[in-house]
Amino acid sequence: MGEVILTMKGIDKSFPGVHALDHVDLEVRKGEVMALMGENGAGKSTLMKVLTGIYTKDSGTITYEGREVTFTSPREAQDAGIVIVHQELNMVNHLTVAQNIFIGREPMAGGLIDDGKMISESKKLFDLLGISIDPKENMGRLTVGMQQMCEIAKAISHDAKVIIFDEPSAALTEAEIEQLFKIIRDLRSKGLGIVYISHRMDEIKQITDRVTVMRDGGYVGTLITKDSTKEDIIKMMVGRTIYEDPKTASAVPKGAPVVLKVENLNAGRMVQNVSFELHKGEILGFSGLMGAGRTETARAIFGADPKQSGDIYINGQKVEIKNPQDAVRCGIGYLSEDRKRYGLVVQKTVAENSTMACLEEYMSGPFINKKKEQEISQKYVEELKTKTPGVDQFVVNLSGGNQQKVVIAKWLIKNCDILIFDEPTRGIDVGAKSEIYHLMSELAKEGKSIIMISSEMTEILRMSDRILVMCEGKKTGEINIEEATQENIMHAATLRK
Repeated sequence: MGEVILTMKGIDKSFPGVHALDHVDLEVRKGEVMALMGENGAGKSTLMKVLTGIYTKDSGTITYEGREVTFTSPREAQDAGIVIVHQELNMVNHLTVAQNIFIGREPMAGGLIDDGKMISESKKLFDLLGISIDPKENMGRLTVGMQQMCEIAKAISHDAKVIIFDEPSAALTEAEIEQLFKIIRDLRSKGLGIVYISHRMDEIKQITDRVTVMRDGGYVGTLITKDSTKEDIIKMMVGRTIYEDPKTASAVPKGAPVVLKVENLNAGRMVQNVSFELHKGEILGFSGLMGAGRTETARAIFGADPKQSGDIYINGQKVEIKNPQDAVRCGIGYLSEDRKRYGLVVQKTVAENSTMACLEEYMSGPFINKKKEQEISQKYVEELKTKTPGVDQFVVNLSGGNQQKVVIAKWLIKNCDILIFDEPTRGIDVGAKSEIYHLMSELAKEGKSIIMISSEMTEILRMSDRILVMCEGKKTGEINIEEATQENIMHAATLRK
């Protein structure tokens, strides 16, 4: 690791009702990968927004390349060589790769955009990164992983000296993550300073040199990665020790009735002849690799996508579910993997989102009974320990973990007996994960039945009473938790029938 290139010292930032950053410190050196970790809502994103000029700090100093700076816009930070590769990619799908990389700063020749130069400069960037992407290809045709690589190329094109990666691997496959790590190591060897924000503990141990931990808007400390254990980092993040051991036996009572039965469900290429049962009080884990058809199966059951054939039974009665309204009437709630797109209206309040699935119950004539709506929302804020200044707070201002709790509250208020949790802890830190796990276990004890789709093997083994495995749209395995191992799950997940 080289000399210090960036120092943030005593950074303070408040918003109405929220002290978001409380005298936070961060130091980044040339040729190092510095992990920035903390629970959702710890202040990581806010700190990076202060650094890159999206927010103005209230106090504290930023020293970059030996001089004190204050950037007033992301463009100003980029021009100085500080660039963010965002978790949610900022790409224009109908433009080419080259056009996306140089958007807003296109090379000109005789008053016209020089497409040839854009293409050749993009190719040089890809050669530098050791990746093969056609600069003339439409961005919308690339995989998420390839789009991520284009974002990195765009960052490099700014002559970056400090690159911030914000949850870069959240939507990548294992092979794409390996490619990403290869690029990060190469950038580190060229002397760049890298800030790596992630909740994935195994990645932190694999790719970073040091770890700075934040908690509740404050600076907790910095560790050398190779000298620290996973438990050390987690304890600093949450202020308590969290143990997530695999489940060794099913918690479902013997003879528990079948609440949901799916027979020979077909819905396009990704759902082929899928059959299974879900018992009262059971957590049924859906495992499989990306593109296995798990989400498509859930959406077909919930009526979000049309099924072509197959039967669905609720408590022994055959039901016709043609749309999500039918599913909700049957007592099924669905937490989408994309909570912002399908689970929430982020520009509405916690209270408004919480009662969205059963608004008719909170109406007085043509008007919403706000007092009643707020009372029930407050009850679930307290029960789920949702961190929010109040039920009138807009959901967009909450952290990912707390947004997820608002979606859960919506279906609990609706009193659904069958809950489909699709990637319930994606993008959620280790502390909030533990709370979601505890909540799911409590719901199952109370007799709710849960289908849990997860791409995390440890999560599947930690939470499931039984595991259904899919590969390429087909059910390829069904394993009781007592017999489940990573090996036999992975075997079934790669079994093409």
